[in-house]
Amino acid sequence: MSDDLIVRREGQAGFLSLNRPQALHALTLEMVHTMSDALVHWRDDHAIGAVIIDHAEGRGFCSGGDIAFLRNSALNDGGVSGRKFFHDEYQLNHLIFDYAKPVAAFMDGITMGGGVGISQPAKFRIATEHTRLAMPETGIGLFPDVGGGWYLSRLHGRLGQYLALTGARLDGAECLWAGLATHCLPSAALPEAKRRIGENPNHVPAILGELAVEPPPAKLAAHAAEIERLFASDRFEDILAALEAEGTEWSQQQLKTLRTKSPQTCKVALRQLSLGATAAAFAENMAVEYRIASRVLTRPDFAEGVRAVIVDKDNAPRWDPPTPEAVTDELLDAIFAPLPAAEEWVPLS
Repeated sequence: MSDDLIVRREGQAGFLSLNRPQALHALTLEMVHTMSDALVHWRDDHAIGAVIIDHAEGRGFCSGGDIAFLRNSALNDGGVSGRKFFHDEYQLNHLIFDYAKPVAAFMDGITMGGGVGISQPAKFRIATEHTRLAMPETGIGLFPDVGGGWYLSRLHGRLGQYLALTGARLDGAECLWAGLATHCLPSAALPEAKRRIGENPNHVPAILGELAVEPPPAKLAAHAAEIERLFASDRFEDILAALEAEGTEWSQQQLKTLRTKSPQTCKVALRQLSLGATAAAFAENMAVEYRIASRVLTRPDFAEGVRAVIVDKDNAPRWDPPTPEAVTDELLDAIFAPLPAAEEWVPLS
């Protein structure tokens, strides 16, 4: 047991329980390392048949990475410690994605950013009536990383592009409809589900299937056709123009939301998902995302976005470049360019 992450066994299940309630269980580098170490150890432990990722107390599953730490790195050490965080966090994401034993992530509450990164690679992703899943990074000058280029680009229609740009929050029913959750369970049933997985780790699908409930209709489904049509382009300017021309209340709400986002990282996200859709392997996608993160971390928009949204909370970021038109292809090319060979991201050995 550590202060911020509880590693334990119950029956034949290994538990990784986030325990940083004062920060909605946001991930620190130490938590990332502890999770990776436990997963590597359990990989060859015949007494562990399944892994459960959940949170120990308080509301929220995981609100993301340690944004204050990342901003401090961007401002004070040239992004060195921030890049280390991204590198090792992405190794954890990849480790979960390729894990041979079943991993069940219980997304009971707020699941954002880094929380998406440790839940989406799990084979079983359980939503509840408390789930609120989002990738809100474009609002603080970041991009939907931790595998967003892989997961979001594979959603139906243009739902992934919509979520990446707007940062829209999905409830449990919407997560199941979108394919970001495999099961919906009432939160009251979670202790029983975890207990039974510990007893019968080879029967996880049956256990979750028996305890699952039919959620209410997904509200976002009513806008699926609009999303596919209005977010069809990989050019951010085209999406803004389509929303403006549509003229409906819903389209104008989306347009208003997008006007608050970093133009740079909205364009980054669209290119990221376009590349992620054609990636042959998850590791290939993560290598691209690390290149992006290494550059975006120290670009002006990240520190400014965190200042405006989290530090000063004036919600008036001064983006640089200030408009979509000012974000050039040359800037995007530089952000996506390969790193020196010795600095490229590699999976955990």
